[in-house]
Amino acid sequence: MAVCFQFQSPLKPITFPSIRNQKKVEPVFTSVKSFAPATVANLGPGFDFLGAAVDGLGDYVSLSIDSSVSPGHVMISEISGSSKLSPNPLFNCAGIAAIATMKMLNIRSYGLSLKLEKGLPLGSGLGSSAASAAAAAVAVNELFGAKLGVDQLVLAGLESEAKVSGYHADNIAPAVMGGFVLIKSYDPLELKPLIFPQNRDLFFILVSPEFEAPTKKMRAALPAEVGMPHHVWNCSQAGALVASVLEGDVVALGKALSSDKIVEPKRAPLIPGMEAVKKAAIKAGGFGCTISGAGPTAVAVIDSEEKGKEIGQKMVEAFLEEGHLRSVAMVKRLDRVGARLIDSVPI
Repeated sequence: MAVCFQFQSPLKPITFPSIRNQKKVEPVFTSVKSFAPATVANLGPGFDFLGAAVDGLGDYVSLSIDSSVSPGHVMISEISGSSKLSPNPLFNCAGIAAIATMKMLNIRSYGLSLKLEKGLPLGSGLGSSAASAAAAAVAVNELFGAKLGVDQLVLAGLESEAKVSGYHADNIAPAVMGGFVLIKSYDPLELKPLIFPQNRDLFFILVSPEFEAPTKKMRAALPAEVGMPHHVWNCSQAGALVASVLEGDVVALGKALSSDKIVEPKRAPLIPGMEAVKKAAIKAGGFGCTISGAGPTAVAVIDSEEKGKEIGQKMVEAFLEEGHLRSVAMVKRLDRVGARLIDSVPI
């Protein structure tokens, strides 16, 4: 027996809640700078409904009131860290999210100038597009007095994700909110933060090879139908994954994120050396390993930073030996804050 899935959501166009019935929204700063973290999506069996934010990696957006920009519009004045991104705000993750946030706030009297600093490589599996979108949405919101809640900011970022890599919130939700986030529903959008205990240590071992895995290409590799046994298995492991997060059980978390029988088996062969990297991570003492998002980054989990560095080195060696790819390993904590304001200039 097979269960049919449509992996590209056919949802109706996003409609934005606005505050247009309230008094006119005015800026409280002349300029702001925001940061949004990298994210690890899917976490094995949590495909499209579970993600986590990663500390110490991400994108920055600087935003300012600019009288030379037409009211109600955004101009991207500078992009650093990548030469591949379009400066047209209608085709740029940060621009799309900024415009969506302006619509929510009903901003029509001010033009904005935006600078994007990419700290994440494109097509890395670390939520690069979501980080740009989250930083932009938060920047616009903060510039005008932080009138919007996190759910609305996620919706603004989701408008960007839908146009760039598909209608999925497992990157943009944790990028905005921080921590682990469960997407309970897409229509309507319902988000559930999963609180990992403060007194427990969790480290992500992120190993990124010199290989690009575009999300759209990796989604195209997914099966149209899933056998009932694999469906039941993945559901049970997704439940175990959520339970392990809430309990702070890193060993169980690793076991669950290593258990996907639907998505990872289709994507891993498309990333040279990935299967060997997973084996190397677990053999070296990692509690579990899978593909981060659509890849090509591999993510393993452990409860010790020093041990994480050792595991990361073994994963790097496996990528080189089996996949003939050079890679870089990082050991990072969970980001519990999400996108935030880091600098501002008052009016």
